[in-house]
Formats: sequence, structure tokens, C-alpha cells
Amino acid sequence: MADRVKQDLLRRIMSGELSPGARLVELQIAKELNTSQGPVREALCELEGLELVVTEPYKGTRVREVTAQDIREAYMVRAVLEELAGQLAAAHFRGSVAALKKAATAILEAARTKDIAAYARHDMHFHRLIVQGASNRILLRSWNSLAFEVRLQMWLAKGNIDLMVVQEAHWKIIDALEQGDGQLAGELLRSHIFNFPVSSPLPLIQIGQSPQPCQKRV
Repeated sequence: MADRVKQDLLRRIMSGELSPGARLVELQIAKELNTSQGPVREALCELEGLELVVTEPYKGTRVREVTAQDIREAYMVRAVLEELAGQLAAAHFRGSVAALKKAATAILEAARTKDIAAYARHDMHFHRLIVQGASNRILLRSWNSLAFEVRLQMWLAKGNIDLMVVQEAHWKIIDALEQGDGQLAGELLRSHIFNFPVSSPLPLIQIGQSPQPCQKRV
């Protein structure tokens, strides 16, 4: 139930139904989803761990604004995960990239029509296929846990990003995977993600402080 609540809130945040700053009231959400406040509290705690919502004393919980710094930090982690995924997945995709080409074509169409929601959805599907192809469950779980689709869609909705330019990298990645060149595929994935348009270039990867754990509400 907590996961269902989490997915519902993620959907609402991505669609804009819950915009940055919108309050998230446990009792109200529980009534809407016909559940108790326990699963709602757990879902909000998980979203807080992902830094998609924030809780402040006497102010409650609200949807957090996605900033350029948020995107930079999330994509630093994503670049490392997907570089490894590309290296590991090359053997899986060698000579068999039909699914990737289908996903890339959908990305291209979304870019042409400037459909941000569709672009984010198909882009995440493309990259998820590669991570799944790595056949490493810890890698997949780590990648899934960072809710990249939410961050991507919220960021694209804020800026004037040329989707046609951004999507071009997918085809080179496909070529490398089709040839079974994991080293090149990993490098292209890393470069593609580090070149994602934010207000300033992504910094070199450094070890930073871990986020504070979610505090239980009383």
C-alpha cells in the first residue's frame, strides 16, 4: 500500500497536479486513496529520502522545487551507474538492439512534437532497458530508486531545452551496444548524461555528505 501511495504521488508530481510548494496532508491523501495514514506516512518518508518532498516543523510536508543543483547531483550519480551498465550490457545487446531502436524512435518523435511528458517517459524506458541488460539487480535497484523520470520531467518543464539535440546521443549509444563495445557504450552514456543541459556544467564527481535520514513523524 505504501508503494501504491508513493507511485500515485509520483504520478501527480510529474503531471503537475502537485506543483512545487503544494502541501501534502497525510489525512487528506489517506482518504483519497482509501487507506490509513501509516502507508501515507511511509510513502512521504521515502519521497523525502529522494528529496522530492520536504517536511518542516509547523509547516508540514510539501512538494520540493527541483533545482539545477538537484539535477547536477542526481545526474552525477546517474552517469556513474549508466557507464557501468553500458559496459555490462554490451554482451546482451550485441547484434540485438531492436528494442533500443524502438525506444529511441519514440524519443525522437516526442522531441519533434515537444511532448515533454512523452520524452521523459520514453527516455527513461530507453535507459532502463540498458540498465536491465546489465543483469545486475543491485545496479538496477539503485538506478530505479533515484526517480530520474520525475526529476527529468520536472526539469524539462522548467527550461527551454532543445530536445532534438539532446536525443541525438541515443543512436550512437545503440551503435556501440550493437557492436558489443561496452567500453565505448559506457563512455557515450557517461558523456550523454554529463552533457545534460543545466545552468552550469556538471562538476567532477566528488564524495559528498549523505542526505539526512527521514525522521519519523509523531
